[in-house]
Amino acid sequence: MRIDALINNGDATTEPILTDTPEFMLYTKLTTSPDEGRSIIGKGEVAAIALASISGGIVASNNLNDVAAYVSELNLRHITTGGILVKALEASFITEDEGNIIWSAMLSKKRKIGAATFIDYINTHR
Repeated sequence: MRIDALINNGDATTEPILTDTPEFMLYTKLTTSPDEGRSIIGKGEVAAIALASISGGIVASNNLNDVAAYVSELNLRHITTGGILVKALEASFITEDEGNIIWSAMLSKKRKIGAATFIDYINTHR
């Protein structure tokens, strides 16, 4: 519901990747024939990289193994779930308790997010 509210308020948008655009060409290259020594990565990460590289956006991903080289190579900005939750907390979109609930749910889905709790993450990244 919060994501829908952000989109409806104009605070967030969705972006298509249209054919015959620079972002489509990069998306296609990374999903079908990346440079030698690079493996094919998930389509979601590739879409984020392609759109961010063209629009100056931010790649939001915890999958550092897959995105770190591209983020560095393309000089992109990057943020993880922890960073997003900290910004949401600072903007009063969530409370620490809500952050911990979100964090716990992600851990239960076997996400690798770097700390046992949201509070632990905050304490190690201040």
